[in-house]
Amino acid sequence: MRTHFHSLPLLLFSFSLLFGQSRPDPDPLQDYCVADNKNAFFINGVPCINPKQVSSSHFVTSALSKPGNTSNNFGFSVTPTNTVNLPGLNTLGLVLVRVDIAGNGIVPPHSHPRASEVTTCLKGRLLVGFIDTSNRVFTQNLRPGESFVFPKGLLHFLFNIDTKEPALALSGLNSQNPGAQIASLASFASKPPILDEILEKAFQITKREVETIRRNLGG
Repeated sequence: MRTHFHSLPLLLFSFSLLFGQSRPDPDPLQDYCVADNKNAFFINGVPCINPKQVSSSHFVTSALSKPGNTSNNFGFSVTPTNTVNLPGLNTLGLVLVRVDIAGNGIVPPHSHPRASEVTTCLKGRLLVGFIDTSNRVFTQNLRPGESFVFPKGLLHFLFNIDTKEPALALSGLNSQNPGAQIASLASFASKPPILDEILEKAFQITKREVETIRRNLGG
């Protein structure tokens, strides 16, 4: 018993370090950051210019004013703001994205590992939704002016219900670099490719179907 009571202050001190005085790490702005133990460090973000050189032009952009090219397999285009076309958003933890979707086009199931997203339909009709970690699907039809939120890291999609007319949406994400991973491309068009046997078992398909999907997705 004496040993137990003597160790109690040390235990409490340890907990105070873990939960009281420690601070969480900042959210990463890239998929990974391998430690460089020999040369200069790579900062988590983009360096800042001298504040005396800042002007109003750093906080405005017309990057989202032009339609994107939707002539791909899925029929969609994403045009984001970034620190190149809108330098003033650096360190603010947000991004705006223009989403153009051709008639019957889709932004296929994908995730943003570093951000939640709110999407507003500006033109057309969209069927949007996300899948939670219990595989429960939440979907909604959006008309112009209506918005839908996608929780951080969860698979979600946007589908243009109209088979002929294009749709337009504007999305806001709460990260300077939210990242985006399309599930089908990550699985079947990775470099180097995932072993066929793994894909066959994971998706319960044949080797020929794996080859067909890979070919269709450019893998």
